[in-house]
Amino acid sequence: MSASSDADDRDKQDARLVLPSPATSRRSYIHKALFLFILLLLIPVVVVPAVILTRGNEARNHTRSSSTNGASTFAASSQLKSNDQRAGAVRDAFNSAWGAYMQNAFPHDQLSPLNNSWSDPRNGWGATAVDSLSTAIVMGLPGPVASMLKHISTIDYTKSATDVSVFETNIRYLGGMLSAYDLLKGPFASLPHDAGQRENLLAQAKKLADTLSAAFNTPSGIPDNIIRFTGSGRAVLNGSTVANLAEMGSLILEWTRLSALTNDPKYAQLAARAQSYLLKPSPPQSEVFPGLIGSYLNIKDGTSADQTGGWGAGSDSFYEYLIKAFVYDPKAYSTYKDRWVLAADSSMMYLTSHPTTRTDLTFLAGFSGTQGIPQSGHLNCFAGGNFLLGGSVLKQQKYIDFGLELTASCHNTYLSTQTGIGPEFFGWVPQECNSKGRGLITPGKNAAKFFSKEDKSLQARATKNTSAPLPSVIHAQFDCANPALSHQTDTFYKGSGFWITNPTYNLRPEVLESYYYAYRITGNTMYQDWAWDAFQAIVAHAKVNGGGFNELGDVNVMGGMSGVGNGMESYFFAETLMYAYAIFAGDAEWHVNYQGGNKFVFNTEGHPLRVA
Repeated sequence: MSASSDADDRDKQDARLVLPSPATSRRSYIHKALFLFILLLLIPVVVVPAVILTRGNEARNHTRSSSTNGASTFAASSQLKSNDQRAGAVRDAFNSAWGAYMQNAFPHDQLSPLNNSWSDPRNGWGATAVDSLSTAIVMGLPGPVASMLKHISTIDYTKSATDVSVFETNIRYLGGMLSAYDLLKGPFASLPHDAGQRENLLAQAKKLADTLSAAFNTPSGIPDNIIRFTGSGRAVLNGSTVANLAEMGSLILEWTRLSALTNDPKYAQLAARAQSYLLKPSPPQSEVFPGLIGSYLNIKDGTSADQTGGWGAGSDSFYEYLIKAFVYDPKAYSTYKDRWVLAADSSMMYLTSHPTTRTDLTFLAGFSGTQGIPQSGHLNCFAGGNFLLGGSVLKQQKYIDFGLELTASCHNTYLSTQTGIGPEFFGWVPQECNSKGRGLITPGKNAAKFFSKEDKSLQARATKNTSAPLPSVIHAQFDCANPALSHQTDTFYKGSGFWITNPTYNLRPEVLESYYYAYRITGNTMYQDWAWDAFQAIVAHAKVNGGGFNELGDVNVMGGMSGVGNGMESYFFAETLMYAYAIFAGDAEWHVNYQGGNKFVFNTEGHPLRVA
């Protein structure tokens, strides 16, 4: 069965979740004739408004600004492409970008697309060639797969001319190799490839982890994120005094998977020891809200170093991995699931925010102590997908519904700009803020519709999983300080519900990622249309002469100011194009399963890992 046929079958099965059942086929000739007559009458209608979700599931028509490069045709063209055609277009974009990299940058880390040169920001090991492998496998591209496998077999993971980030090396290199091994040993075993080079993926992953293991040689066992390789097989620590949540909390999937594949528990043990400080924060008062902790811990003793955090950079993938570790092995990581539930519930109760001019939108604020910070960004937009995954796995509709609202609101950031792409960072005025700049938070008010009475009573009791104060004694408020209130008169803010604080776009995947989860869990093809619009916008504005893709300087200027930066990050292949392709691909065991029975789980770099 073809990919499009598989997808179509699944759409029909999943439609029960959010879509009305399609009309039954007409049996009589008269009915068929009447249907054709009505269809002919409708053909002249050529204006197809884009539709976005709002709170209460109402529809709001939104017309995109016209563009000389075709941005205004996105909504209409989305109706003309089958899933097969859309997937093929994403595959073409991959081949174009990969060809530009191979011609001008291989074996370096990444392409500098404006001048067809290269740079080595990720250890000089050819990050693009390793990070792209799982996507090339899923797309069924034997040529690129062969080149990548051959290159990986030549890498010396004990030498690097640059500082090595344990976090980035783990998610891109280690995660990429483990994922490729799992895929080629499993659902893509029939894809032509060299079996010896496939087995070498695991050997290389082990060598890399053995070298990275030196980072854990600290008093607490929390890894120093920056290390230097000497070439002697040993690494020198940077001497960092703190580590952020993402750095130390985004290792458990990859290192546990490596232990399972090598039958050596030491890798999982190293990651689990570091993670233990995040599961039981110290001191207890550092956990301002149940399940939510500051972004930094002291490497010396694992104590909290601050009380500022949220679902953005520095913290994001820690919360992401709590529920994904449970997906990987529910028995071993039930405590991780409990911590995710606490963080998710507290976020819904205290950090949920609706802009004053668009109360239909739902954003997650950051926090500093008990003060909510009304700022977010593209990185934070992964949260919609994470809530959707959690809701699906735990059979909790409240998380699915909340995840869909977050996803729809991030979609609005794309609809609101001249390029059809959302900005790096943005802010808003919470509806709690009045003219005096006071914004007291009533726990759960902004997400009250998601919580049942039972949920609220559970939040009011002590739990074995947290030492944080009970919600009844937490007094929180949003930051309403000027100049935030001055934006109330901005035309852009009035219509869009946010203002842009950083207009760049660095080929990021998070919005597409949440679309993917939304589609896989609800079956609603609207999310495929959203993904297609986003992909076309990226092609229209970020693709440059030579076939590569470049970051944008300003998403709210026609053309995107694509000449400002000069870089094509490896995650563009691993995540952005992976999710853009996967949302149109037919059913397969590596996909997110809408019933919660997942056989694979994606790491934070978009690499599917087989679960335990």
